[in-house]
Amino acid sequence: MSDRAIQRVLGTDAGLGPLALRIPVGIIFAAHGAQKLFGAFGGYGLEGTGQFMASLGLTPGFLMALLAGSAEFFGGLALLVGVLVRPAAAALAFAMLVAIFSVHIGNGLFMAKNGYEFGLALLAASVSLLISGAGRLSVDAALASRAAR
Repeated sequence: MSDRAIQRVLGTDAGLGPLALRIPVGIIFAAHGAQKLFGAFGGYGLEGTGQFMASLGLTPGFLMALLAGSAEFFGGLALLVGVLVRPAAAALAFAMLVAIFSVHIGNGLFMAKNGYEFGLALLAASVSLLISGAGRLSVDAALASRAAR
């Protein structure tokens, strides 16, 4: 990969702000992904999540659950560590768009009625990290700095 490409993916001029966003959002996404993949934290695992996704018309359900769960779990871990934050944020933003439009949009905004407010907040956080990058305290910043030498 060229130095220019590395800088586009990993480089960031952001300070500590993204860290404050990456940590809680990374925890939330990793936990939601663990629910889908492993049935952790009261989740339904791949089988149950796959059946739910198939019922929404997202077929094959098992594969869609695997893709969504993997994006959330591994994307969340990437945010926590601060590595490949822009690609992870892009995958997470896409996952949130799918969740909003396939599950929540018809229920209105508010979470009390299974609306899209939580998904929208996670979408906004993901897009923010996609734009800003990981910030100063991240593996991405260290790798980009090393590549620039």
